[in-house]
Amino acid sequence: MSTSHPDPSQQQYPQQPYGPPQPGQQAHYGAPQGWSPQPQMPPAPQKRKNWFARHKVLTGLGAVVVLVVIIASASGGGDDDSPAVADVDTAATQQADAAGKPAEDAKPEDAEKPAKADALPAVGDKVRDGKFEFTVTKLEDGVQEVGDEILGEKAQGQFVLVHMTVENIGDEAQYFDGSSQSLVDTKGRTHSADSEAGIYLDESNSFLNEINPGNKVDGVVVFDIPKNATPATLELHDSMFSGGVEVAVK
Repeated sequence: MSTSHPDPSQQQYPQQPYGPPQPGQQAHYGAPQGWSPQPQMPPAPQKRKNWFARHKVLTGLGAVVVLVVIIASASGGGDDDSPAVADVDTAATQQADAAGKPAEDAKPEDAEKPAKADALPAVGDKVRDGKFEFTVTKLEDGVQEVGDEILGEKAQGQFVLVHMTVENIGDEAQYFDGSSQSLVDTKGRTHSADSEAGIYLDESNSFLNEINPGNKVDGVVVFDIPKNATPATLELHDSMFSGGVEVAVK
């Protein structure tokens, strides 16, 4: 005996009316008999990229910074403000070879010394300072007094009389004054002129004597120096503010 089963596709299911059930009508809830919902699979998790892949720009910049730091450290690690020992040794060796001495004996004083300055002008030579050209012609030392018994002066030590010719080589008048001149002795001491004593000399012409351009005068400048002092040089000036010129008198 065979039993026939109804075809599910032909089976009629009561339809659930819209709205609330009517009086005397049974409400049907849920899915039809024999029906089951299809299971839904959760979405597959997305693969998360690592930090470096998500920050390519920052990674590239970081690599550049590290490279720059490494290069700077390699190139500047050996810098030092002090001179290299090798350079100092090389200079000492070259200096020693030129002098014919061992390198360890080379000293700064072994270097070539500058040539001596030319000899100073002497008595009889013409020298110039500013607007004046000077020619020292003679020195008299050991003089005890100048002038006469009525008008004169005695030396504290000894008078040195410096005879000279002074010519104005400028284009304006200039005063020649003995007080602008000075004398240096062999001990390096500087002595000023004794203008008051010069007044008592006949034709000394060394006290504010105005000389016109192209003219020249013969004058005497007096110095009062110790008895045991020896004149070495003269410093001649066309005025007290000029640079001056030296003349050897020893």
